[in-house]
Amino acid sequence: MQFLIAFLVGGAICVCGQLLIDFTKLTPARILVIFVTLGVALTAVGVYEPFVDFAGAGATVPLTGFGYTLAQGAREAVADSGWVGIFTGPLSAAAGGVAAAVAFAALAALCSRSADKA
Repeated sequence: MQFLIAFLVGGAICVCGQLLIDFTKLTPARILVIFVTLGVALTAVGVYEPFVDFAGAGATVPLTGFGYTLAQGAREAVADSGWVGIFTGPLSAAAGGVAAAVAFAALAALCSRSADKA
């Protein structure tokens, strides 16, 4: 049942993004910023944490989940090291995911061959 909930919630978030692309003049970059900022804002007011508890990966994998990760990292770092944590917390919280994305992108680049489009 957890997989179904995660699939439905993650899919619903992605459908919202697709609807924004189709029916507004917003660029994908602006939609990305909106989703990440929305994740941070919902975490700040305490709404996103129960949503993550309910939906699991369906709430943490999309872009709103990245905002959630940044906000959680900042919150924990501020509790540990004071106001300096505002700057260091998000970076350390997201470092693992960003490092994995860079590593897998480099691996994909090594395993594939570029070609001209016809």
